[in-house]
Amino acid sequence: MAVDGPVTGFAVAVVREDGRWRCERLDDAALTELDTTITELRKLRSTGAVFGLLAVDDEFFVVVRPTPSGVSLLLSDAAAALDYDIAADVLDLLRADAPDDDDDVVWPAGDLEILADLGMPKAELEVIVNEVELYPDEQLQMVAQRCGFADEFSALLEEL
Repeated sequence: MAVDGPVTGFAVAVVREDGRWRCERLDDAALTELDTTITELRKLRSTGAVFGLLAVDDEFFVVVRPTPSGVSLLLSDAAAALDYDIAADVLDLLRADAPDDDDDVVWPAGDLEILADLGMPKAELEVIVNEVELYPDEQLQMVAQRCGFADEFSALLEEL
């Protein structure tokens, strides 16, 4: 089910502690292995918010937010599960089915309220997900802007 060749993109951990944002790179394995992403994020213990932003092959993005009771997930396009293992893993954890191969609609899966407590209401995140003309990194930049960590996010992306 995997695409041919290496998966490109980036995986970033975002941490808010004591009113300050911090962004750091996650291991490249986070782009292909959901368990690795969750494990890496859980290691970043914080009294504030911790979540991961993954932009995969200019095709889709994933937001991963560990919670005390499990993990909240958002996959920007469920159809990505037809070609990418990590997207399929997200759908598995969500207990959601992948769309048919002939579906041509962007269909997000997961929790659109995943960042609502950080300034990104469901309705706005839904608009960003449906901006099919934008690349995933551009969509995630919009999320970063709205939540208030755009400078930290941009600085990290420049280093990658």
